[in-house]
Amino acid sequence: MTFEFILIYFVVINLLGAVVNIADKYLARHNKWRIRESTLWSLALLGGAPMSYLTMKAIRHKTRHKSFMIGMPILTVIDVVAVIYALLYLI
Repeated sequence: MTFEFILIYFVVINLLGAVVNIADKYLARHNKWRIRESTLWSLALLGGAPMSYLTMKAIRHKTRHKSFMIGMPILTVIDVVAVIYALLYLI
């Protein structure tokens, strides 16, 4: 893997996490079919936790769910440490 690939992947998965959270909030406000929580968690596990968490806080989405307000910050730390590790040691 290259430095550029890791960086691009991290940016894209985080943007996707933000967009999906915004879309779910929009769907919730308009009483439409929602995006599954498992999808939100999957994106976070794949590296999108930082922007997912920031987006949730910014738009006040899922902030009453303890699992999201505890789990997302933990996954954010794990994601950031994993990316730093990959950028420093795997390249």
